[in-house]
Amino acid sequence: MASAIFFLDLKGKTILCRNYRGDIPMSAVEKFPVLLSEAEEESSAVPPCFSHEGINYLYIRHNNLYLLALTKRNTNATEILLFLHKIVEVFTEYFKELEEESIRDNFVVIYELLDEMMDFGYPQTTESKILQEYITQESHKLEVQARPPIAVTNAVSWRSEGIRYRKNEVFLDVIESLNLLVSSNGNVLRSEILGSIKMKCYLSGMPELRLGLNDKVMFETTGRATRGKAVEMEDVKFHQCVRLSRFENDRTISFIPPDGEFELMSYRLNTQVKPLIWVECLVESHSGSRIEYMLKAKAQFKRRSTANNVEILVPVPEDADSPRFRTNIGSVHYAPEKSAIIWKIKQFGGGKEYLMRAELGLPSVKGDDEHGGGMTGGFGGSMGGAGQTAKGKRPINVKFEIPYFTTSGIQVRYLKIIEPKVSSAISSFVLMHELSYPPPIVSALHCIWSALVRSSRGDRLPFLYATGPFADHDWSRTGVREHRVKEFPVPSFLSLDVRPLS
Repeated sequence: MASAIFFLDLKGKTILCRNYRGDIPMSAVEKFPVLLSEAEEESSAVPPCFSHEGINYLYIRHNNLYLLALTKRNTNATEILLFLHKIVEVFTEYFKELEEESIRDNFVVIYELLDEMMDFGYPQTTESKILQEYITQESHKLEVQARPPIAVTNAVSWRSEGIRYRKNEVFLDVIESLNLLVSSNGNVLRSEILGSIKMKCYLSGMPELRLGLNDKVMFETTGRATRGKAVEMEDVKFHQCVRLSRFENDRTISFIPPDGEFELMSYRLNTQVKPLIWVECLVESHSGSRIEYMLKAKAQFKRRSTANNVEILVPVPEDADSPRFRTNIGSVHYAPEKSAIIWKIKQFGGGKEYLMRAELGLPSVKGDDEHGGGMTGGFGGSMGGAGQTAKGKRPINVKFEIPYFTTSGIQVRYLKIIEPKVSSAISSFVLMHELSYPPPIVSALHCIWSALVRSSRGDRLPFLYATGPFADHDWSRTGVREHRVKEFPVPSFLSLDVRPLS
C-alpha cells in the first residue's frame, strides 16, 4: 500500500505527484534528496527503501527521474517497488520514452493512468494493453459506458475478450545470457546463466496454453523417466498469467496469455560451463614509451553454430594514444572514453581462431608493474571476463550472440493450445497409427487430415489436434517415419501434439 506517488528530477524537485490517502504531509518529499545523499555517503550500495520519522521512502531511478512512493504502513516493499517498475513499463508503452519532458507534455493522461493503476493506495490494473482500451491519447467523441471494460473486473485482467485473428500464431524464444569470470590461469571463478522465455501470441478467443520443459524437479515429482538432459532452474519468476498453484503441484506451466509480446518467465542456473569464446592476451611494455597487445580469440563451440556480433573489449591505460592495429578479421578501434580497445567480429564460426595485434603509445613514463604484462585470458557472455595479471586491472569482456543455441540445455518439449470456445465436432481429432499400417494407408489418413484441415478452415476453427504413438517406436524398417514427415505437415494455424499413448 502506498500513500502517495511522486515523480522527481535528479535534484529532487517534484515534477508530478498523486496523493492517494492524504495521511502524509506533502513536505515529506523535500527530505528525500537529503536522506538519499546521506545514504550515498555512508555506503556505495544504497538500499531502494529507507525510513525517516515514521515515513517509509521507496524509490527507483529511471533515466533522469526518481519514482518515489511514500507510506506510513509496514507495507510489502517488494510489491511497491514492482508497482513503480510497472509504472515505467506502462508509461513507456504510452509515451515511448519516460523522461521529464514527456511527463510535462502528457500530465493529463498520466493522472488518468495513475487513478486506474492504483486505488486508495492499492495496486489495480497494470497491463498496458488493457489500459489502452479506455485511456487513449487520441481525441474521440465521449461515449458514456454503463460499466467498465470487462477485462478490468474479469479474473483474467491481462487479456480482453472477443479477440479474433484470421491467422493464429504463437512465437516462443528462449534467450540466455552467460556470465563468467575466468582467472588468468584459466580457472572459472564465477559461472551463471540468466535465461528468459519470451512469447508473441496472436490467438483468437481465450486460449489456454500449456508449456512443457525438461525440468528436473518436474520429472522427480511426477516420477516420469526423462530422455536426455534435465535442468534444475533456480529463482524462477513467472508472468502473472501463469497458474502458480498448478506449477507448485505438478510443475505444469499453464496460462492464458496476454495478447501480443510478453515475457513468460525468467530463471537462473548456477552451473559450471566452459567459456564459449576464449581470449588470450599477451601484453608487452617497451621501455614505458609504448605498449603492445597480442590477442588470440578461439571459439570453443561446435562448427555448426556461429556467434554473431562478437565484441571483445580489452582495457588499456587511460593515457594511451597513437593506436595502431592489425587483424585478419573484423574491425578494431580505440575508445578513449572507455579506455579500451574494441575488436568487433560480425560472424565467428565454431572452432575458428583469429588473431589481433595492437600497439599504443604512452606519453607519460610509467613502470612495467603499473601497465602489467604477461599472458591473460578472458571470456564473457553478456558480461564478464578474466582479469589480467596486474592487480587492479579491469577484466577483458567478450559479448556475442549465438542463435538457436542454449548453454543450459533447456528444451521446450511441448506447447499445447486449448481453445474452450471452439464448439465443433472436429475440434478434437485423434489420429491413431499402428506399426502394421503400410504407406498407402498413411496416404489415406493424410487425405482425411487434409479434409479436416479444409473443413476447419471453412468453419474458422483456430485449432485442430492430432495425437498418436509415434515417439517411442522404431519406424526405420517400415518407412512410416519418412511418410509421416512428408504426409503430415502442420499448417501454421494448427497446433500438433504428438506423444506416445499410455
